[in-house]
Amino acid sequence: MSRTKKIMLVILIVFIAMQFVRPAPNSSNAVQQEDMVTHFNVPANVAGVLKTSCYDCHSNNTSYPWYSNIQPVGWLLAKHIKDGKEELNFNQFTTYSSRRQLSKLKSIRNSIKDGSMPLASYTLIHKEANLSEKSKAMVIEWTAIRIDSLSKE
Repeated sequence: MSRTKKIMLVILIVFIAMQFVRPAPNSSNAVQQEDMVTHFNVPANVAGVLKTSCYDCHSNNTSYPWYSNIQPVGWLLAKHIKDGKEELNFNQFTTYSSRRQLSKLKSIRNSIKDGSMPLASYTLIHKEANLSEKSKAMVIEWTAIRIDSLSKE
């Protein structure tokens, strides 16, 4: 067997072995009592936008695409979701202090205004997560109302 064939065989074996090391899925069957949408009685149209465009990376329940079962893609997605939840987790929003809630609402508003969220790499594959100007305006308006409300508390 030639050296090239041996190297290719080793690479194939490593790739196959990688498929058996899977990250834990980001899914929870628990009722999310601390969820921002539930707690703040977010209007249905705004909640729909948030759930479609944000919740996959910023909640305890991710809807995984088929390619997440292929490693190392699954590992990259798991890292991305972990980082997203560390930054903001809608399912745990009400556990944040009022000051942190205010900061996160401002970040949501600013990220939507400047177009940095949802990530272009996410919307490239998840076309439904693209925010229309109307959707952006709804979320920005709602966050402004919540920011004003929290600022007065």
